[in-house]
Amino acid sequence: MEKIYLNDAWEFTPEYGSEQYEKVRIPHSVVETPYNYFDEHSYQMLSGYRMTLVPKGEWRGKKVLLTFEGAAHSATVFANGKEIAKHDCGYTAFSADLSDFMEEATVEITVRLDSREDLNIPPFGLVIDYMTYGGLYRDVYLEIGEKLHTEDVFAKPFRKGKDSYRLEVEHLLSEECKGKNLKLSYELCEYETGNPVEQWNYEGTIESQKFHTHRELLKVKEWSVESPALYVLKVTIEEQGKICDTKVVRFGFREAVFRADGFYLNGKKVKLRGLNRHQSYPYVGYAMPQSMQELDADILKNELALNAVRTSHYPQSQYFIDRCDEIGLLVFTEIPGWQHIGDAQWKEQALQNVREMIVQYRNHPSIILWGVRINESQDDDALYEKTNALAHELDNTRMTGGVRFIKKSNLLEDVYTFNDFSYDGTGEGAQEKKNVTTDMSKGYLVSEYAGHMYPTKMFDDEEQKREHMLRHATVLNKVASQEQSAGSFGWCMFDYNTHKDFGSGDRICYHGVLDMFRNAKPAAAVYRAQGDCSKDPFISVLSSMDIGEHPACNRTETYMLTNADAIRMYKNDRFIKEYDANRSLTPALRRGPIAIDDYIGDAIEKGENFKPKQAQAVKDMMNYVAIHGMGMTPKLAKMAAKLVAVYHMDPKLAVPLFNKYIGDWGGKSTSYRFDAICDGEVVASVTKMPMTKMQLKYQLSKDTLKEVHSYDVAEIRLSVTDEHENQLYYYGEAASIQTEGPIAVIGPDVVSFRGGATGVYVKTTGETGPAKVIIRVPGMDSVTIDLTVCES
Repeated sequence: MEKIYLNDAWEFTPEYGSEQYEKVRIPHSVVETPYNYFDEHSYQMLSGYRMTLVPKGEWRGKKVLLTFEGAAHSATVFANGKEIAKHDCGYTAFSADLSDFMEEATVEITVRLDSREDLNIPPFGLVIDYMTYGGLYRDVYLEIGEKLHTEDVFAKPFRKGKDSYRLEVEHLLSEECKGKNLKLSYELCEYETGNPVEQWNYEGTIESQKFHTHRELLKVKEWSVESPALYVLKVTIEEQGKICDTKVVRFGFREAVFRADGFYLNGKKVKLRGLNRHQSYPYVGYAMPQSMQELDADILKNELALNAVRTSHYPQSQYFIDRCDEIGLLVFTEIPGWQHIGDAQWKEQALQNVREMIVQYRNHPSIILWGVRINESQDDDALYEKTNALAHELDNTRMTGGVRFIKKSNLLEDVYTFNDFSYDGTGEGAQEKKNVTTDMSKGYLVSEYAGHMYPTKMFDDEEQKREHMLRHATVLNKVASQEQSAGSFGWCMFDYNTHKDFGSGDRICYHGVLDMFRNAKPAAAVYRAQGDCSKDPFISVLSSMDIGEHPACNRTETYMLTNADAIRMYKNDRFIKEYDANRSLTPALRRGPIAIDDYIGDAIEKGENFKPKQAQAVKDMMNYVAIHGMGMTPKLAKMAAKLVAVYHMDPKLAVPLFNKYIGDWGGKSTSYRFDAICDGEVVASVTKMPMTKMQLKYQLSKDTLKEVHSYDVAEIRLSVTDEHENQLYYYGEAASIQTEGPIAVIGPDVVSFRGGATGVYVKTTGETGPAKVIIRVPGMDSVTIDLTVCES
């Protein structure tokens, strides 16, 4: 069927029934909100959208469907005043049939959209720990084709051996195909090259709408995290030699299985390491186009070195999942909901949500698990027996899970998916499977951890951010050591707006390892350090090295993270120590936090007339004081007593020696350099010293924006750093944003830095040509970013 996007022709009113409309482009939010401190009732309204469609002559007699990919949350669609569709889920797509209106000169399409949170549909009914927003926030398009057409194709690969698969195809034909003598053709091709792999046909009378066919394939490329090979299946319907319809679906050959001892992809055990993602953005909530959806997937895979994501707590954009398919990012997706289970009508809608989620997303190879419970709900066996049965009926290639926060819950699904918030900074990090699940023979994974247990802002002090990092590292390490755990999904990817009942009082949950603009907090380094040094060499030192940042000037532990083999530390260009990256605080992780335990190196041995053992004893005491301070602990007292008793040292020398070899208080400025070493070479470096110059840094998502189906968006992540590109976490002034050319700023044109970072989104305005973004910050050189807007 031909697809025509209708994203640019809409008008909107915040009050359904009013004639006060404004022109808008889809994706659209019913209201733009502030960054924080706003009332969630601002987007709860009964609003209206309308557009006028002029049917073409060739559409007469055809099947014409109007599809909404996302309408939050209850939508009623009218054509020339007649109701033609109603849909009660803001997270799945639906279609309205316009075929009977193609004889009309014009068709006025009207949408009554209810985004109020008293709706009797999931996820509503109680409180919710995330904003739900409102609007036509995903694509809208027409599909036009013959009455004889394909309604759906499900390509189901079953692994028989390495590279060997049985491909079963469930082909759903339109009702009009029944009883017709048709030729059905199936052509399998590689997605990237277009190279044909297999072709087969069926010709005869179609007796049922549901047609099944299969093919044995002895040599295909398997889809994996490392090599996400994709294929397309082209399905054609012919009648008497005339092609009536062609449908193309993209999928991949892979087997995803959760077993008692973990998760297996294509027979190979893979430990899931992921984060949870909401689909929200500053100012516009859910309403962001393709490029921004794809960018989040890229950030998860390439910047955070993850292999998985959970789409909490609802199905998310097809563009996001498409990108996960393309880059090899595994997906756990689930039906909408948050703790509450409603009445019989509510439950029927939950079952409908299961059906729509699976039918609409089941060709994505990245999706490895269906979530068929309401997130964190109590047991409801009658409901969940139905959701599981329906999921297995609709898709017998994937397993089911259901996220719970209770232990020993009734396990009706294939995988016990558990939100483990047991770690409070003490203990091992995560509970053992045997203490949580009711069936050790089934799969097990941790679906959430961290999050609200230790919310951390970009502008918090170093102790807070260090603990935040350590908590993520500790849980990751524990899960990595658990052979029977499939892996974990941390809470969460980025901070998000929330209801009054949650968060920090400003309508933000600061639970992310990124802020809302996707700027990395220090905890993000834990994930990035698990990546490949040859592709993205990386080092992070989680301190400014300023002792005055810490109570009583006791710096306590300072940690480094890298994906390299080692870190070499220098003080004032003097080599101090090389740290082996394999010897970290968290040995089960590929790369974990490394504690700095030496600020002196061989300086005392070479600078003082001490015997070697005496020099070492003095060094040990100085390093202890550097980390723990001069408060007299039993350990420090024992070290000092040894120096007096064995080496007859005068206690009065302690302070001069400390000032000489540690010397960060009131003396000459100290410079530290940390080099990441991979295969013997320096691949990344960090320098820490008192700043003398501030500079504005930016990270641009792309410099070419494309007006294709709708407007496009570029993200600009901003930070203020010193001359060595260390983020200045206590910088909080504002930046002014100016645009030139066919672009506009989303949200305010003056943005504050929070923790030395902020962000800007610019969107296209319907025209093409060169564009500029000019960013000005007091006391720093302005930045001009050149962009190009084109049609495709």
